[in-house]
Amino acid sequence: MTTDEPQRPDLARELIARATESAMHRARRVRDQLDAVQLGQDRHTDHANTKFLRRVLGEYEWPGHRLVGPAAARAAWSIALHSDHDLTLQRAATILLRRAVQTDDALVQHWAHLHDRALITGGCAQEYGTQLILGAEGIELCPLRAPESLDARRATVGLPPLAVALKAVRRRYTPDSSADEAPTVVLAGAA
Repeated sequence: MTTDEPQRPDLARELIARATESAMHRARRVRDQLDAVQLGQDRHTDHANTKFLRRVLGEYEWPGHRLVGPAAARAAWSIALHSDHDLTLQRAATILLRRAVQTDDALVQHWAHLHDRALITGGCAQEYGTQLILGAEGIELCPLRAPESLDARRATVGLPPLAVALKAVRRRYTPDSSADEAPTVVLAGAA
């Protein structure tokens, strides 16, 4: 992957700004700090971000490291990851992100997370164990295909064993975390 200046710094700035705003909304939502109006605004932000990403994908395919730089590529991934209301976009983004990974223009870990998210959004079991929910019993793994071979699959995409990832996520989302340690991404992006 490249460390050169991105080809489209303007697009990079826009992706980062959109993902940052959305992450702030999600962090407040995780901490139950949004009222009904703010929740509606949050949904509007996600829909607007999805629409923007759809245009970007149509024009450039996946906005990878060469086009927008690593931070903005991560922002594009975050937007795609949180576009649950548009499974068609998530699936298309997964395909385009996979192509970018194959040309060393994106992170395979991002692809694994997005692949799992599209599977869960589509009602299927995930492959890599990256998708978690905050349930009544605490942090729980979303449905998983072939759990006996999970850590081997995770290793193929550079993810740590599930036990290690879950320990880090649970530490991050404990109820007694200070405001300075408050989550900035939804649980699904954490494993």
